[in-house]
Amino acid sequence: MNLPAIYRSGFKCSKCNKSFTSKDVFLDLTVTSGMKEYSELKPARTELFRSPLVSFLYERGWRQNFNRSGFPGRDEEFQMAQDYFQSVAGGILIDVSCGSGLFSRKFASSGAYSSVIALDFSENMLRQCYDYIKQEETPMNTNLALVRADISRLPFPSSSIDAIHAGAAIHCWPSPSNAIAEISRVLKPGGVFVATTFLSTPTNSGLFSIDALKPLRQIVGPVNSSYNFFTEGELEDLCRSCGLVNYSSKVQRSFIMFSGQKP
Repeated sequence: MNLPAIYRSGFKCSKCNKSFTSKDVFLDLTVTSGMKEYSELKPARTELFRSPLVSFLYERGWRQNFNRSGFPGRDEEFQMAQDYFQSVAGGILIDVSCGSGLFSRKFASSGAYSSVIALDFSENMLRQCYDYIKQEETPMNTNLALVRADISRLPFPSSSIDAIHAGAAIHCWPSPSNAIAEISRVLKPGGVFVATTFLSTPTNSGLFSIDALKPLRQIVGPVNSSYNFFTEGELEDLCRSCGLVNYSSKVQRSFIMFSGQKP
């Protein structure tokens, strides 16, 4: 792909004839791309990260607070993910829900992948990502592309991607099952999915996180939080039900990194 040309003018899908625009510094591949009258809002937890303020603060204190829950920090999390991705080194990697590109930039700079796609639904997160790219001189237009897309409708052919990373994201997704099913669809056979999130605790999930009250939680929904929090068993069940195998995980307090593979 001639990324500089696409960023300047956008492109048209050869199958459906829909035109996609390249606003500012990213490719907008959402269904609503190019629409002038119609607008669509996502759940509050998704819209929060479209805020310019949250996008600005994400790497300026917001993400660093995750260490209170056991997140090891950017460098260690990156290396842990790289260990899972060893079998797909040299392939195409998508950093979904990339936010400000905290990990996208490290994946691109590592030289371990032929192409890296930083993908997010938030326009402001992608703009913030581009600002960091310019500051850090991360390779741009060579092996790193910025794409706006919906995690539940990934704009890639089936069995076309080698590696997918989702850092501290799945708890924000409107439908984690739809998203992971999409991830499974676009992964090549042998492709690897790696994600981190917060494990369910009475503190972050409320009274209904207790196993005995799960049926009641399913009826009334989450009470104290608008986010989705999971147990280790739920995450494994979710991956396997969406077609991924060889599930494994690493846990540190409320932090979990888990991985699955496309058979």
